[in-house]
Amino acid sequence: MATQFRDYYETLGVSKTATPDEIRSAYRKLARKYHPDVAKDKKEGEEKIKEINEAYEVLSDPEKRTKYDRLGAAWQSGEFAGAPGGMGGAPEGWTFQEGPEGGAEFHFGGTGFSDFFEQFFGTRRSYAGAPDFDAEAERPRRPRKRDVEADMLVSLSEALHGSTRTITLQRADQSGQPAKTDTYKVKIPAGIREGQRIRLAGQGENGGDLFLRISFQKHPDFRWQDADLYYDLELAPWEAVLGSSINIPTLDGHAKLKIPAGTVNGATFRLANLGLTRSDGKRGNLYAVVRIEVPETVTAEQRRLWEELAKTSKFDPRA
Repeated sequence: MATQFRDYYETLGVSKTATPDEIRSAYRKLARKYHPDVAKDKKEGEEKIKEINEAYEVLSDPEKRTKYDRLGAAWQSGEFAGAPGGMGGAPEGWTFQEGPEGGAEFHFGGTGFSDFFEQFFGTRRSYAGAPDFDAEAERPRRPRKRDVEADMLVSLSEALHGSTRTITLQRADQSGQPAKTDTYKVKIPAGIREGQRIRLAGQGENGGDLFLRISFQKHPDFRWQDADLYYDLELAPWEAVLGSSINIPTLDGHAKLKIPAGTVNGATFRLANLGLTRSDGKRGNLYAVVRIEVPETVTAEQRRLWEELAKTSKFDPRA
């Protein structure tokens, strides 16, 4: 089954020379626009969010982006034409699978990743059991059990609160034609952590197991480290100087944070127990990290006021 190339730069609306900050800014803008909670068309929003998250998953990772750029150039030059699955010779450092380690080819739906991503960036694979042939008896054994494994993209909200997902597994015969599609209801338990696997017993190949490895979906507002979340709190200069009260997003809704007068760039505020679930069952923290933003343009009146402030202020950051 041919795999269709995906232009992640086009998905995010950025150029191929875009900086990491430009990519992140484009992602955040689109993610907020198409989030199912705010999108006018929820079905369209869900599909767009999947595409946007996948594009950002690749372009925000330097190693994945480098591989993707090499792949794109080779694809457009026709280097991939004519190979298994519609692709030809691979660039150095790339490997492709017709069927994982000799097993049947399979495609997933509902994991949050496209076939394109799974083919080139995922960990989709199968593990073989006993050999196919009994040398002593000189007869074929029963078909080998194979444990099938694939990545499943999970939102931070799903990781915290739990959810149920519908997953499809389409198997292909040796000619590459779809042979069977199975559908599963997969329960994502609250508190699941990145890297953990969900096991569906007996749902692999020939009675093997199916494992879904959890990968956390990028978030437009938060970064994470273990069970702690980090939020870039953007403040105007006057909010930092005079103090303010800011509503910031959390996985539970919103929280009000008081910003004291004289807050400096890089200051960090801790909001206890608003992170993800730790291995001991307790929640991590949410940290708001201050970034003071300066207006790119000002009116003539605003410039006059800034100049007046500069003349009257005795503050010298270099002193």
